[in-house]
Amino acid sequence: MRRCVCPGSFDPVTNGHLDVIERAAGLFDEVVVAVLVNPAKQSMFSVDDRMAMLTEVIQHLPNVTVEGFQGLLVDFCRQRDIPAVVKGLRAVTDFDYELQMAQMNRRLSALETLFVAANPDYSYLSSRRAREGAINGGDVSGLVPDRVLARLGARLEGDS
Repeated sequence: MRRCVCPGSFDPVTNGHLDVIERAAGLFDEVVVAVLVNPAKQSMFSVDDRMAMLTEVIQHLPNVTVEGFQGLLVDFCRQRDIPAVVKGLRAVTDFDYELQMAQMNRRLSALETLFVAANPDYSYLSSRRAREGAINGGDVSGLVPDRVLARLGARLEGDS
C-alpha cells in the first residue's frame, strides 16, 4: 500500500492546501493529513478546530484521514509506517525552506519528500494571507473552502 503524509499547521486550511491533498489522494492509496500541534505558536484556531475543518473538507476523499501531531514529523511517520511526505511548493522561497527540511528528514529517517507545484490559481496563497485578509475585512471567498469561510466569519464576529 502506498502511503504518504501531508503535514502543516492549516490555520486555516486553504483551497491551495486542499488542492495538494486531493492530488496526493489521486497518487497514493492512503493520505494522512498531519496537523502540527505547536504550543509555542499562537494560532487563530485550536488544533481540534483545524482538524474538524480538515475532516469536513476532505469528506469526498475516502482515502484521506486527519491526525494531529507534535514533535518531529519523522517520528510521526515512523510510528505509522509512512514512507513519504507530499508538500506543495508555491515559489522559490518555499523550495529553499522545504528542500532543507526534506534533506534533514531524509538524513534522520530515510523519509522521502515529493514536491507538488502549486496550482497557479493558489500560488500566492497561504494560511497567513487568508487569515490577514479576513481579519482586515477582505473577501477571502474562493481562497478557503466555504465551510472554512463560515468558521472564519464566526470566529471574527466573536472577536468583535
